[in-house]
Amino acid sequence: MLADQLYKTYETLKEQKLSHRRIKHIDILPLIKSRNSGIFEISEIGKSFEGREIFLLKSGTGKTKVMLWSQMHGNESTATQALFDIFNFFENPGDLKDKAELILQNCTLYFIPMLNPDGAERFQRRNAQDIDINRDALRLESPEAKLLMKYRDAFNPDFGFNLHDQDSWYSAGNTKYPATLSFLTPAFDNEKTINESRKKSMQLIAEMNEALQNFIPNQMGRYSDDFMPTAFGDNIQKKGTSTILIESGGIADDPEKQIVRKLNFVAILHAFNSISNDHFKEKIIADYEKIPFNKKNKLFDYIIRNAAIPKNNIKYKADIGIRSKSLHDKDIFTVEDIGDLSQNDAYSEINMNEAEIIPVNIGDDAEFLIQTYFIF
Repeated sequence: MLADQLYKTYETLKEQKLSHRRIKHIDILPLIKSRNSGIFEISEIGKSFEGREIFLLKSGTGKTKVMLWSQMHGNESTATQALFDIFNFFENPGDLKDKAELILQNCTLYFIPMLNPDGAERFQRRNAQDIDINRDALRLESPEAKLLMKYRDAFNPDFGFNLHDQDSWYSAGNTKYPATLSFLTPAFDNEKTINESRKKSMQLIAEMNEALQNFIPNQMGRYSDDFMPTAFGDNIQKKGTSTILIESGGIADDPEKQIVRKLNFVAILHAFNSISNDHFKEKIIADYEKIPFNKKNKLFDYIIRNAAIPKNNIKYKADIGIRSKSLHDKDIFTVEDIGDLSQNDAYSEINMNEAEIIPVNIGDDAEFLIQTYFIF
């Protein structure tokens, strides 16, 4: 299976100049402008609110049109990095040359990496206007939203990949497993109608899910498909483009999300291959619906269980949940919850067996707790 081959050869294709989450416009500019293989047509299609260039990379000559856009939220960079790995694949596919050529013969691919470079500069969700681009699909008040909709309408793609990141605290259903990747085929009306276009996106997601189960079993989730009238995915689906939302979540020991980046690379290229040979059409809607729904905030980064916490000359037993918060320049860890967290799980846990610890409060800096109890 192609997914297995991609997974094994990934390190030879990974774009080594991108290695952390806080990438900026200046990091991707040379990687776009220096491409000279002839595989991609590169064009500047517009500028962000603060004047940073936004690019389109086009490849392939096939009749099936596929459009992908990443980082419409400036602090969601995992898929942007994966797109540059995918560019490397098409330029130097090695033993997978036949697969690469088949995709480009049967598909025309349109990539818009880093749609929100101003947000990336600040490592924040919104653009420089403080607009959430993904909720600007109707008014189109942000220049970035105008560009995305303009080119969607110009190309009228058969498939659209809406590439995002989600918090690492979602679980795949009511389990201890993180939703390392989550999917959604957005609804285009309140009734959640399934037409032929939406059915295709469900089938394609089912195809990706099946392939990824070999690498991260039980770690895929699915978002609720409640209709969101101002969101891009819902409106692009309404226009007849089979839309696939991919959300990059968490996995153990991957703070910069480089493992999740690799999984994006595998999932997207596997999807391209399936589109090029129509293999995804063998799936049924039930294959999509068996992916469990995300459960929000079930996971913590760390849980200290059964700690004796002193306060006002009284000791009480409680669990302490710790989560990270991403700032512009670093991640910080804070105490997020105190109490009975028996229904929650964490990437790392320690049981204090009612041993006393220092007094803690919600909102406290948790760095001392992590260094004390989780350095083994």
